[in-house]
Amino acid sequence: MQALFTVFLLCIWNIACGQIRYAIHEELKHGAFVGNIAQDLGLDVKELSSRRLRIMSAVRKRYFEINLENGVLFVNEVIDREYVCRQSPACFMNLEVVVENPLELYRIEVEILDINDNSPSFSKAEIRLEVLESAPPRTRFLLQSAHDPDLGINSVRIYYLSPNEHFALEVQNSGDDSKFVHLLLEKYLDREQQAIHHLLLTAVDGGTPERTGTAQVIVTVLDVNDNSPAFDQMLYKASLLENVPIGTAVIRLNASDPDESTNAEIVYSLSDLTPSTFRELFEMNSQTGEIIVKGIIDFEEAEIYEIIAEAKDKGPFALPVHCTVLIDIKDVNDNAPDMTLMSVSHSVREDVPSGTVIALISVTDRDSEDNGVTTCLIHPNLPFELKSTFKNTYTVVVQHPLDREIMSEYRIGISCYDSGFPPLSTNKTIPVQVSDVNDNPPRFANTFHTAYVMENNAFGASICSVSAFDPDLGPNSHLSYSVLDSLVQGMPILSYVSINSESGIIFSQRSFDYEKLKNFQIYVQVQDAGLPPLSANHTVHVVILDQNDNAPVIVFPLTRNGSEVTIPRLADPDYLVVKVIAIDADSGQNARLFYQLLEATDKNLFAMRINSGEVRTTRQIDDRDVAIQMMVVLVKDNGHPPLSTTITITLSIVDSTEDAIHAVTFMPRIPEYPTRAALYIIISLGAITLTLMVALIALVITVCRNSSNDEDWCLCFEHSDSEMIYRNSNLNFHTVPDSSLIKNVIEVRGSGSLAETYCYTLRSAPESGKGDSQFLTHLSAASSKCQSNAADRYFPDCNMKEMDNATMFATEVSVLNFKTSYLLDHLAVSPLFLCK
Repeated sequence: MQALFTVFLLCIWNIACGQIRYAIHEELKHGAFVGNIAQDLGLDVKELSSRRLRIMSAVRKRYFEINLENGVLFVNEVIDREYVCRQSPACFMNLEVVVENPLELYRIEVEILDINDNSPSFSKAEIRLEVLESAPPRTRFLLQSAHDPDLGINSVRIYYLSPNEHFALEVQNSGDDSKFVHLLLEKYLDREQQAIHHLLLTAVDGGTPERTGTAQVIVTVLDVNDNSPAFDQMLYKASLLENVPIGTAVIRLNASDPDESTNAEIVYSLSDLTPSTFRELFEMNSQTGEIIVKGIIDFEEAEIYEIIAEAKDKGPFALPVHCTVLIDIKDVNDNAPDMTLMSVSHSVREDVPSGTVIALISVTDRDSEDNGVTTCLIHPNLPFELKSTFKNTYTVVVQHPLDREIMSEYRIGISCYDSGFPPLSTNKTIPVQVSDVNDNPPRFANTFHTAYVMENNAFGASICSVSAFDPDLGPNSHLSYSVLDSLVQGMPILSYVSINSESGIIFSQRSFDYEKLKNFQIYVQVQDAGLPPLSANHTVHVVILDQNDNAPVIVFPLTRNGSEVTIPRLADPDYLVVKVIAIDADSGQNARLFYQLLEATDKNLFAMRINSGEVRTTRQIDDRDVAIQMMVVLVKDNGHPPLSTTITITLSIVDSTEDAIHAVTFMPRIPEYPTRAALYIIISLGAITLTLMVALIALVITVCRNSSNDEDWCLCFEHSDSEMIYRNSNLNFHTVPDSSLIKNVIEVRGSGSLAETYCYTLRSAPESGKGDSQFLTHLSAASSKCQSNAADRYFPDCNMKEMDNATMFATEVSVLNFKTSYLLDHLAVSPLFLCK
């Protein structure tokens, strides 16, 4: 239609609101250039697609689109200004341009400029008039005006009437730029000469090129009619509220006719000059001249109605007269605000920062003035707020941090009110799902717990299970369990246990032995499948429970080279024949040992101490007793079921004390356990024992030097051939620092099965006359209980056993002149020498 068009870029850029204005002509074809939005907004063309540049508009038709490749705003559909803006003098189309990442909103106004695309037109192609032949010159007859939808210079500019000798045109401009066209009678008509006159009325607009519209004016000449009715006034004004009920009276018109009879009876009607749409809304009472509402009056459709009323009498050849009625429509608050969601995010991550835009809302109200002023509020107690960006445009933004674990879904309620009375409101609810992020590490009920497992368990047996909880969703809550690397007795923990990564059940990878491993710790880590993954640690203390799976082991006496245990025939009753020493690798009640004399040659001669393992005589040995006695000793533990072992001991009754000493051939041997832990314990005990013995030597030397009889003593140790005996011994030597109170007394304490404390005195050997030998003599109860109260102070654990010095040859030993193996085996110590 137009070869060229002009695009006006007004370049009104407001930094605060981001607004651009363009101007284009109507009727442009699809693809017509409007403006370069990317350039005008300062956007990078390469980021338009990724930032989702788009137009948000409440209008259903999309008159404009954006080329995301070059950022050009172009016409998408042909725009008819008269359709879009009707008769509005200024026609603007408001566009909301949204770009994301970050979200920005720009307002663009496109002014639609009018072109001369409409020709003037008359509502009727023929205009019929009846004129009395007696009508004087200068009589005016109102004609129908032409209508041109275009505005300004493109609207109707001038009217032409075809040449004739009786009529001319008279055009009057009204206040609203409309024109009233009157047919002016210039000379008297003569019906007898010409009864009908055909005229051509032409309307011309001011566009380039000009457009015209025509209508036929047919004038019928009537016979004389003296007087026509006359209205009281030519212009009537009335006001009316919209939405009034049908049948409401608007205004009553009055006309008068000086004629009489039927020529004075006036009939009222709405002139055909009144637009048909108006005549659908109003009607006129033909008798009273009252204008009545017959349709729905809507202020939003039209604010003012201009009605042409007509009156004529009933006489023959009656001539109608006309007047104008202007009806002003008053607005009432009959339209609630209308909310449009221009952009909304129905899902939002729970870690979004404050200020993140959730929704973009546009609010309109068709009412005017205060009735169209809106206020929007967001419902309380929500972590969101409503912000006003432009007039009647709001954004819903995050105000407080979100936590999906506390609230996974929000229903954001928004209410908009107008300022009318009574106010009208509109409510809208926006559902928003809070999507999960991995912000919660897995949690155990506690960080530590203890699991108990019986030794000798089956391979792959379940030890215990751990369970953690993660309040997140989806992969963020999928938990995987694992065992952290650690060492147990120098071996990787995974050689001992394994864990089911999904269920958290811990299985054994071997059969546990309480005697080798009593407890260990498992460090379990649970990790979720989120990005990045979060984890938590848990410690499982595994305690191995003992089973009675080890029988007692007798470590003393053990026979060597077929030797026998001998006892003197002169031994008194309750004489210690032999002490059976056994150990049990188990613990607790499983290691509690009981001794029983199972068989003996003469059960009446010997008695077994059930707890200590001591075999003692029950009476005096006489000549009738067999010289070789056999006994079977049973050692059993207190487990369930109990385990036991036996030893057969051969006893020889001898007459000589010296023979008894030389016949002692028993040596306690504690079995070695090849574990590294046992080796460490043995080395530690050996070092401690050596330190204590060195301290004891220094103490004895000090005591000897301070002795009142000026005798010098030295405490000497000879290294034993049995290293294990020395390492497993736990000896406490106590000497009295004040030799004036107790002289020549030493205390020896044992450990393990030798838990008793023995006190010995030093005296000269009766068999020797050399004067440089001393006996180590066991104290008896008769020896004044460690000789004095002072001795009780230094030897609180002294075990007083009453023995006869004459028969107690196995305990009273001369260090220099007699073989000491029996005493050393009995005490589990190396040979001890006290030298003068």
